[in-house]
Amino acid sequence: MRQATIQRKTHETSISLSVDLDGTGRYEVSTGIGYLDHMLEQLSRHSLIDLTVDCQGDLHVDGHHTTEDVGIALGQAVGQALGERRGITRYGSALSPMDEALVRVALDVSGRPCLVWKVAFDRDRLGELDTELIREWFQAFAQAAGLTLHVECLYGENAHHIAEACFKGLARALRAAVETDPRRADAVPSTKGTLGGTL
Repeated sequence: MRQATIQRKTHETSISLSVDLDGTGRYEVSTGIGYLDHMLEQLSRHSLIDLTVDCQGDLHVDGHHTTEDVGIALGQAVGQALGERRGITRYGSALSPMDEALVRVALDVSGRPCLVWKVAFDRDRLGELDTELIREWFQAFAQAAGLTLHVECLYGENAHHIAEACFKGLARALRAAVETDPRRADAVPSTKGTLGGTL
C-alpha cells in the first residue's frame, strides 16, 4: 500500500494531507486559495494519485505560507509513500498542451532535489494566487519529494493556460515515474542500489 499521511503544523499553517499513489484520481482539497485548489485537483485527477488536503493558513498575511507549505507537505507525503522507491519506473516526462500554451515537464525520482523552472507569467495574479508563488510551490514540492524536476513553457499567451499546463504536465510525468515496472518490481532503479539522495 503506497499511501502516506502528513500532519504539519507551524505558526503559519496547519495542514492535514494524505496520498494514495495507486489511486484513481479522487480528491478533496481545501486550502483557502481557490486557484491553488483547482491546480491540486488537476494534479490528482491526471496523476491518478488520490489526494486529500485540508490547510488552514495565515491568508490574512498573504498566500505565500499556505502555497509553499502545501507543496512541502505533498512532497513529503509522496516521498514517504514511495518508501525505498523499489520497482518504480523512476523517470517520467510529458508534453502538456492547453489551448495555445505548451509546457514540457520531465522528472527523475532521484532523491536529489533540483528544480529547473523556465516559465514566465505576464500577470501578477490568477484568482487569489500570486503567480510568483507557482514556482515556489514547485520548488517546495520537488525539494520535499526528492525530485529532479524540469518545467519549461515552450510557448503560450494565457497565464491560466500556462499554469494549468504546468500542473497537468507534472501530473502525467509523475504518474509515469511512480508506476511499478513489472520487469523490476523489487529492484531500486539505480546502479547505486539506493535512491536516497547520495550522489
